Amino acid sequence: MGTCCFLIALIHLRDLGYIESQIVLRSANDQSERLPALAAELVRLKVDVIVTGGDSEVRAAKQATSTIPIVMAPSGDPVRAGYVASYARPGGNVTGLTWMSPELSAKLLQIVKDVLPHASRVAILWNSANPVKVIDFEEARRAAGVLALKVSSAKLIAAGNLESPFAVIKRAHPDAMVILTDERLSSAVYPQIIDFAARQRLPSILNESSYARAGGLIGYGPSGGEMWRRAAHYVDKILKGAKPADLPVEQPTKFELVINMKTAKALGLTIPQSVLVRADEVIQ
Repeated sequence: MGTCCFLIALIHLRDLGYIESQIVLRSANDQSERLPALAAELVRLKVDVIVTGGDSEVRAAKQATSTIPIVMAPSGDPVRAGYVASYARPGGNVTGLTWMSPELSAKLLQIVKDVLPHASRVAILWNSANPVKVIDFEEARRAAGVLALKVSSAKLIAAGNLESPFAVIKRAHPDAMVILTDERLSSAVYPQIIDFAARQRLPSILNESSYARAGGLIGYGPSGGEMWRRAAHYVDKILKGAKPADLPVEQPTKFELVINMKTAKALGLTIPQSVLVRADEVIQ
């Protein structure tokens, strides 16, 4: 789990009456190969609940234990991944929150059209090896058809190799770029994506609000802070006797729109007032 997210969860757990000495933190520092060993260590420590911050973490924890409760904060599609039987009745030792929101990809395309009314071509940067992103991409493509946008698919084929999808985007000459973030297209590679978009003078939007705070043009997605606060409530319920199998998995209910006006200015782009008034944060 990231330090910022951990602090949000920690603060809320403290508000719920827990103390820091009751909490054990283990981080792989973006080295996913370390996750199985860290999960196994937590099992050996006989912790009461394991809180995870992404699909790789959930997978490692699930493989390490079938009895210790696991709270996802959040995951991708936990049903498709086999972590839970259903959102309403998880049925095992895993519950928590999911990033999955059926309308999010369509909303990203709509924001592109709101910002660039005359746009006709959009490139979508995504990880085709992620089943959740396959769903997101198909939703985006359907939405693009409704909005009269032609889609260029820029697939990330190998982790860390952005040159291939960047080359696809260059050849397509799109009016905007949409990035569907996941573990391979995470904040670790935001600087590369932001630099590419700047060099190509390409407006971009990613489905996390933190993208705009990092220097991207627009970030729109579920509120990470809210989801980690909700995760603290799951932990509290489980420690008070609730079973993960009986706690429904929550989908996001709060979304954030963040616009970076410094980036817009550098691109020579005017953001319509109708979009600015909807923003939760405008970075000047």
